[in-house]
Amino acid sequence: MILLDTHVLVWLEQEPRKLSRPAEAAIRHARSSSTLAVSAITIVELGALLNRGRLRSTETTAATIHRYLEQIAVLPLTEAIGMESSYMPVDMLPDPMDRIIAATARAEGIPLVTAHQRV
Repeated sequence: MILLDTHVLVWLEQEPRKLSRPAEAAIRHARSSSTLAVSAITIVELGALLNRGRLRSTETTAATIHRYLEQIAVLPLTEAIGMESSYMPVDMLPDPMDRIIAATARAEGIPLVTAHQRV
């Protein structure tokens, strides 16, 4: 299982050419041998992107989010993930959503596919 950062999920759906070769390989391998996953907070981020017009769709917000999550496991926000995110330096990852996603990968012990250099 690998965890996809929100922007990686969006690129996978809309702009796969933005994915690096290592990211493509990790995703291809995970699809064939295990599972792709996202944090539950990714649903919040997708909704915000759609509501602000940064992500465009002709479908409803709910339908678009469901389409993005087809064949993707959604990992819940747990107490352990919340605690793990509180240990991350805010100056390293100022966005709380990014801290939760990184904390999810750490708490679950799975690799995170992200373009963020600081993670």
